[in-house]
Amino acid sequence: MLPDLPLGHSGTAHPAARADGSPRDSLMRPLRDLRISVTDRCNFRCRYCMPREVFGPGFHFLDRSETLSYEEIARLGSVLQGLGVAKFRLTGGEPLVRRDVHVLVGMLAALPGEPDLAMTTNGLLLPRHARALRGAGLQRVSVSLDSLDDRVFRRMNDVGVPVGRILEGIGAAVAVGFAPIKINMVVQRGVNEESIVPMARWCREQGHILRFIEYMDVGSTNGWGHADVVPAAEILARVDAELPLEALPAQYPGEVADRWCYRDGAGEVGIIASVTRPFCRDCTRVRLSADGRLYTCLFASEGHDVRALLRGGASDDDLAAAVRSIWSARTDRYSEERAAADPAPGAPVRPKVEMSRIGG
Repeated sequence: MLPDLPLGHSGTAHPAARADGSPRDSLMRPLRDLRISVTDRCNFRCRYCMPREVFGPGFHFLDRSETLSYEEIARLGSVLQGLGVAKFRLTGGEPLVRRDVHVLVGMLAALPGEPDLAMTTNGLLLPRHARALRGAGLQRVSVSLDSLDDRVFRRMNDVGVPVGRILEGIGAAVAVGFAPIKINMVVQRGVNEESIVPMARWCREQGHILRFIEYMDVGSTNGWGHADVVPAAEILARVDAELPLEALPAQYPGEVADRWCYRDGAGEVGIIASVTRPFCRDCTRVRLSADGRLYTCLFASEGHDVRALLRGGASDDDLAAAVRSIWSARTDRYSEERAAADPAPGAPVRPKVEMSRIGG
């Protein structure tokens, strides 16, 4: 029988203050991770993120002038490093649709202190860009892949891209030294839950690290409902029945995924269970949108405009003070509140920023 979900990161106590003076929010959570959305555009139309009836031909994406330049992003990254950020992840939209994104990678990789630098991509353009990204200093790549079943995958990406194209991208990343690859699989009831075990088997055979992600109510356009969620416990039970698992301890405070290894030692899987097992109390992430707004929660309604500061003559000290103020006032714990709430049928849904603007 599969054991209970591990304690993992939940309940981790943080000291009252950091020796370097970096900020703590209202729940004493430190600022450690920056997720950088380099574009709001994507070459897929996955229904859980960018349904085409909303993000269709008439949708207004950001103009170039509205999007932060690479120099602006790198400058803000340097300022945030001074506040304790040690990890940068490039996201989108789809980050590889932005021209010369390897240039930004090089700028961030050149920051002092050897920051942890990663990217999440749908993998379609990796054959074209993997070598340049690696050469610029990108350390890790995560690829979103929701099924190995071509029919299911085409339906989910909604642009007809065959799964073989993504496997080519993963292969290209491995060939230049990005190994192991993390594979992110969003699981939706009635859509791809039958792909859970085949995906686990394939990742295990290929030496990749699989991350299952419970379908979340990010944004306001994906039609999310509780009935669409395949809970972490069910996902793990399906895998364990075929490939026995045992829990692994968290690697660091604030780790998002609960991790499991195969009992025969042949790899690991993880699960991000924001819906059924919220981890808000240990969240250390801030998100930067492509148009220069900081969001302190994946489910936030409003962001904080730092583009105006960057373009208005603010000094690095001014930027640091603004971010410190934003983070210190942070109270976000949306997933915990969602889990505790029992909204009446038909109750209005609080508007939230779309995933395509701030990444996953």
